[in-house]
Amino acid sequence: MKRLKFFLTVIFLIILGISNIFGQTYPVKGTILESDSNKPLGFVQVALFSSQDQARPVSFSDSDDNGLFSLEVPKGKYTFKAFFLGYKDFVLEEIEINGPIDLGEIKLAGDSQNLEEVVVQTSKLPFRSSMEGITITPENNLANVGGTLLDILRNTPSIIVSEDGSISLRGSTGTNILINGRNSSLTQNLDQLPASAVEEIRIINNPNARYDAEAEGGVIDIILKKGQDLGTHGGLEATYGTRNRTNLGARMNHRSARLNTFVGYNFRDWKDVGNRRSTRNLFEEEETLKQNTESTNRNVGHNLTYGADYYFGNNMLSYEGVYQSSLDRQINTLFAELERGGTEPEAFDYVRRNNESETDTGLDNALIFEHNFKDKGHLFRATASHSFRNQFKTQEIDIFNNTLNPIPENLTGQELAYIDEIRNISVLQADYIKPLQYGKFETGVKSILRKFDNDYQYFRFNEAENEFVEDELISNRFIYEDQIYAGYALISVAKSKFEYSLGLRGEMTVVDTYLQNTGDRNQQNYFNLFPSVQGLYNVNEKHSLKFSYSRRIDRPTAWRLNPFPDITDSLNVRRGNPNLQPEMINSFELGHMANFEKASLTSNLFYRKVNGQLDFITIVEDGISYSQPENLLSAESYGLELIGTGEVSKWYSINGGLTLFRISVDGSNIGEEFTNSGFAWNVKVTQDFKLPFGFNFQLAGNYESPEIEAQGRDLAQYFIDGTLQKSLFNNKGSLALSVRDIFDTRRFAGFARTNSFSQDFYSKQETRIVLLSARFNF
Repeated sequence: MKRLKFFLTVIFLIILGISNIFGQTYPVKGTILESDSNKPLGFVQVALFSSQDQARPVSFSDSDDNGLFSLEVPKGKYTFKAFFLGYKDFVLEEIEINGPIDLGEIKLAGDSQNLEEVVVQTSKLPFRSSMEGITITPENNLANVGGTLLDILRNTPSIIVSEDGSISLRGSTGTNILINGRNSSLTQNLDQLPASAVEEIRIINNPNARYDAEAEGGVIDIILKKGQDLGTHGGLEATYGTRNRTNLGARMNHRSARLNTFVGYNFRDWKDVGNRRSTRNLFEEEETLKQNTESTNRNVGHNLTYGADYYFGNNMLSYEGVYQSSLDRQINTLFAELERGGTEPEAFDYVRRNNESETDTGLDNALIFEHNFKDKGHLFRATASHSFRNQFKTQEIDIFNNTLNPIPENLTGQELAYIDEIRNISVLQADYIKPLQYGKFETGVKSILRKFDNDYQYFRFNEAENEFVEDELISNRFIYEDQIYAGYALISVAKSKFEYSLGLRGEMTVVDTYLQNTGDRNQQNYFNLFPSVQGLYNVNEKHSLKFSYSRRIDRPTAWRLNPFPDITDSLNVRRGNPNLQPEMINSFELGHMANFEKASLTSNLFYRKVNGQLDFITIVEDGISYSQPENLLSAESYGLELIGTGEVSKWYSINGGLTLFRISVDGSNIGEEFTNSGFAWNVKVTQDFKLPFGFNFQLAGNYESPEIEAQGRDLAQYFIDGTLQKSLFNNKGSLALSVRDIFDTRRFAGFARTNSFSQDFYSKQETRIVLLSARFNF
């Protein structure tokens, strides 16, 4: 093994080259020993860092079989560091080098604690607040063990995750979700990304001009793990739960002075069952439709992250990649009972069984170059990335009319559908940051090129021909392309008491949609300016006041623009609207941050005005309800957000958030019945208990109050999760038992009311789940 490592090290040095020293240099020698046995330690990484730059070594090497090492550096002051897996890092600061120097014997002590802890200590809180928003560290919250990115967000203050996995932030469903700071098609299905692959999540409610102006609610930036510590580090994770749910993961990174490589893999096999029922009443027709859908689902997925960072001189070149693949199988059986009153009453029953299979493949690649100038913080960064995703779905639908018993002899019709959607996103970006005497200046340009191709083929079984025949009135191919060209400038000033930034961003948007089977084309071109202002006043060391304003845009998504209907349920049809226009948003925030030794509290007052609010409305035509997006006149929301963390004692800590807001929706441009307003609130509280014998216990509670929609209201939902964790192997590993939704209370429900109809729905998935998870870090 040592010979192999030595061989790889030699190859590595040949490939990269180490002749970056100019002028006269001096040797720095020494011997690495194991402290207990005094035996030489070979292949220990050693490096000398300049006192001005502790990130990149001036010279580096490995010790040989006898523990000997030799480095060469120019005259100056340096910090010496030695790293070896399973030993404490050795650091020797302020070494003055004017000639050859021998550091003598350097003894490394074994340290099982010099590893990334997996046990949540009460002092390691799962999120922290800043002027821009909050940053979440998923591993510090036991509720995320064995889960996905959506589970992290469900336990995050201010965020609500809906039944279909869409994200709502402070009552707004428009959020710009990024992967490692980049636009990616992989964000279309957040349940495919395991929680264990996420390093941190940054939520920026009111972003400045540096960020895309896209999205009403703000930015959610998902940072994936890649590891940065010198040496070799990694971790393993396994989760097994009720209904044979399985989640397996492994990650590793190796960093030398010049090169950091990382890889992570996750396998997920998840099963769900659920039930959804709804009742619709048409007043004038005296018609009642009762529907009940039973569903089963199994998703098997693979997630691979990989990449490398190469450091040379004052430059860094990075490659980051993500590969995803999954197979999702669902069976949805809908039972319907239709009753009509009036002078000629009638009743009609039917069953519609949809056997659905979907393959999902995604690939994300990015190349990043960064040059650091001599001045600290003075840098240039360029990024080129491409994201690809292909979803192919097959729907085999059996129809049983005049019965509620779906047996083969009652089969009256069959339908078949193929949905092939390909998404491509390319991003080119360059940023420049120049430090100033009391702040910094930032500028940059960015291009986002997106193409979404959705090909939908629909067939009905023709008994006369004994084959499936395509229905060309329903089949369609919809192609969406947009190009966004942006530039920004931002100046920030930081003094002892007051910090502020002023920014301006310009974005040119070009949209082209094409419906192939009708030849209809919709093109839009528009340019917008987006100013931003941020300010922070430090009252004292513990208290700060902040203010921010930004103008934003929320463009209609591709599937909202596709006019062709989804007729999976023939009496409840969903369709897009090609005439949608983007929302324009003005967002204000005033906040206070208090940071104490063992606690912090952030309070924010926010106000948001949306012109051209995008919302789904439902209309009924000929006994069929159509749900489609429309531009309403406007919407307003304002409220208060409180986010707090506190270490009450050595064994107990608490953190959480409370958001209270009022939403007013004005859809009077469509009809008075589309105007609504209401108050809503949500609270999330997590309590951590550090128990004897290496045990930790956590309770996480969530409550989301009823919330208004344009035509009705979603009802409240609430649930409590509990996790017990035991640390093992000197805190290198842990074992956790988690119960999600302990009291089985989580469900989605709501209603819609108009002058012509009413509709109520109730949906319950299997949310009470027991999971056993094991982790080990090395």
